[in-house]
Amino acid sequence: MTTAIEPFTIAVPDAVLADLKARLRNTRWPEAELVADWTQGAPLAWIRDVCAYWAETYDWRAREKALNRFAQFTTAIDGLDIHFIHARSPHAEAMPLIITHGWPGSVVEFHKVIEPLTNPTAHGGQAADAFHVVCPSLPGFGFSGKPTTTGWGIDRIALAWATLMERLGYTRYGAQGGDWGSGVTTSLGAQDPTHCAGIHITLAMGSRPKVEGEPTPAEARALKGIQYYADHDSGYSKQQATRPQTLGYGLTDSPAGQAAWILEKYQAWTDCDGHPENILGRDELLDNVMLYWTTETATSSARLYWESFGPGRRKVHKVTVPTGVAVFPKEIVTPVRRWMEDNYVNIRHWSEMPKGGHFAAFEQPTLFVDDVRKFFATLR
Repeated sequence: MTTAIEPFTIAVPDAVLADLKARLRNTRWPEAELVADWTQGAPLAWIRDVCAYWAETYDWRAREKALNRFAQFTTAIDGLDIHFIHARSPHAEAMPLIITHGWPGSVVEFHKVIEPLTNPTAHGGQAADAFHVVCPSLPGFGFSGKPTTTGWGIDRIALAWATLMERLGYTRYGAQGGDWGSGVTTSLGAQDPTHCAGIHITLAMGSRPKVEGEPTPAEARALKGIQYYADHDSGYSKQQATRPQTLGYGLTDSPAGQAAWILEKYQAWTDCDGHPENILGRDELLDNVMLYWTTETATSSARLYWESFGPGRRKVHKVTVPTGVAVFPKEIVTPVRRWMEDNYVNIRHWSEMPKGGHFAAFEQPTLFVDDVRKFFATLR
């Protein structure tokens, strides 16, 4: 098997863009919701407005050019082509750092933090803060290959990331992630402690509540999040974990459906005072949707849930490498240190953020960069 690393440039064919516009213009819309809020899902008026903008105003070629400012590559690992951004720092002593997105995210989530991480002297930091950033697309997401067999869960992805860092010549590195990226990052720290110097996460996917007596304020906040998620917010997860193939027919055929499926989560999971465009621009929201639509990865990305949920499908790891945690207040379930300590036995850094939600780097790039710098400064 080749270990070659090939340059990659995002270049969506004109025919794909023309087809997208035609589908958007011919969307068959449902009737409007019967409530004045988002409790029945993404409101018709907003989704219609976003899709009209997507069809008539949004300039993918300009957005594509902006994303291509980052050096990108592909390489085959474990039989699958992995797409990744590799942004090398101008500072020779920079620390290698692999950062991982989740669902419904993509490498677009990190477009505001890669340059501050790699070139801190141009963004309010010092040369000692610099990182060489590696930002892969998860298997089945974006421009990475789609698995053709089962078995591509977070542990296998983590091993692929370890291989990627070795192939790039990085013998000691840090890792950061949110959402599924936090699970991959946790697994990477557990499986490759010889080379992974430490991990930084924003979500503690493997920890379980353990409340003795009256919950602390931090525990009460997390328990409230768990209950809300179970009652009102987890339907997408159950569907993707049990019937990703069935779901994929509609999402792969309808760009309006794909957009609504993704954008509703940006309303639910960001610290946005009720509307995602209060915190994220419409173009960058659509950039992220485009990485699902143009690559036809609605189904393959959803399968990560099928791979990860169910009896025996996920292993709970004990992580011994130094761990940093950033708690953003509007995270789906905010991390609780005491709940984490059984699995993360070397927590050295804990930050309570003043604002921000599930998509930390996307929503609050300055807070994110500052915290990543602060934690990994202790490991250089």
